[in-house]
Amino acid sequence: MSAGKHSQPLTAEVFKARTGLSRILAATGYSLDGLAAAYRGEAAFRQIVWLNLLLIPLALWITPDRIERTLLIGVVFLGLIIELLNSAIEAAVDRISMDIHPLSKRAKDMGSAAQLLGLTLVVIVWSLLLF
Repeated sequence: MSAGKHSQPLTAEVFKARTGLSRILAATGYSLDGLAAAYRGEAAFRQIVWLNLLLIPLALWITPDRIERTLLIGVVFLGLIIELLNSAIEAAVDRISMDIHPLSKRAKDMGSAAQLLGLTLVVIVWSLLLF
């Protein structure tokens, strides 16, 4: 990260020096930056956001049971979380090197596998609760 909208250069010391509400507000800003970057730069993340925008209202409509709603909504949020982590892994690997390396491939493939399992969980939970 660059200094950009911050008054001082971003270093580890700057992050560590923040405490209390200042740290919470800064962390919230970084999280929102991460969500915006994922939405702008990751087609898979955008697709899962739109899937969430479809499935969450559907979950609220199809069942009055709070536990079922929680499960239906929770698993689709989990898909977003996994995609963020997968994208972060890919970005970190690409930052290190764009060269094809077996360890880079393994890291990216494992992130992708996590997302596959997460989306499989969405299908299983929704199927079991709806059918």
